[in-house]
Amino acid sequence: MITTDPKAHRRIVNRLHRASGQLTAVIAAVESGASCRDVVTQLAAVSSALHRAGYTIVSTAMKDCLTDPEGTSTAQDGLTPQELEKLFLMLS
Repeated sequence: MITTDPKAHRRIVNRLHRASGQLTAVIAAVESGASCRDVVTQLAAVSSALHRAGYTIVSTAMKDCLTDPEGTSTAQDGLTPQELEKLFLMLS
């Protein structure tokens, strides 16, 4: 499970839906022959939305670890602090 916090879960889902909509706009722009500037601008927005979703997922997992030092909230995912760090670095 990504997070036990329903608000954080909703934020993540919203960001991913936003990225999905932006990606649809990129595809439409490419298909319609839009300018390079427009395509790259939309592509940058998609990339940013995905990165923000990823950071939110990892930071929420880190918060769960801090509030649950026994690790039971991330134990179901089998995440150790070292794995969380690797996931965080994968996004950079």
